Amino acid sequence: MNSGAISKRYATALLRLTLDKGSGEKVCAQVLEILHDPSSLPSPLEPDLKRFITLLVKNGRTEYLKLIFRTFVDLYCQSAGLAHVQLTSAVPSPELEQRVKAELERRTAGKVLLESEVDPSLIGGYRVEFNGIMMDASVRRQLDMLQRQFVEKNNRIV
Repeated sequence: MNSGAISKRYATALLRLTLDKGSGEKVCAQVLEILHDPSSLPSPLEPDLKRFITLLVKNGRTEYLKLIFRTFVDLYCQSAGLAHVQLTSAVPSPELEQRVKAELERRTAGKVLLESEVDPSLIGGYRVEFNGIMMDASVRRQLDMLQRQFVEKNNRIV
């Protein structure tokens, strides 16, 4: 079966459950915690989320857990009128997070759910993903562009 269809179906079920019970915001926060650090579960786990994970285990769908959770976060953001933004930076930067969030809230005239992570392979700078668009202002990207230009101009592989 198609993993996209499975994740969408389960994520939609979790969204309906949390909206009916009024626990959407708490569940979404815990899902984001789990996605950031899968080795540790938030304590205490929201009852709706605990029931949902038990259902996934019972139905043998744990291999889709990450995809289901990502889809749930997107669906929750849509239903709550939030813009889901992913910020990846080379080093932790709370100041950058605040600036990016404030700027996107200003431009969209709405609330932003900012999800940030650190990726040292960027070397420096940051990358922002929002509404299917990626803005890459990383040193890694600039070095890749220089290498590509060098190869094109010299017609050889580096």
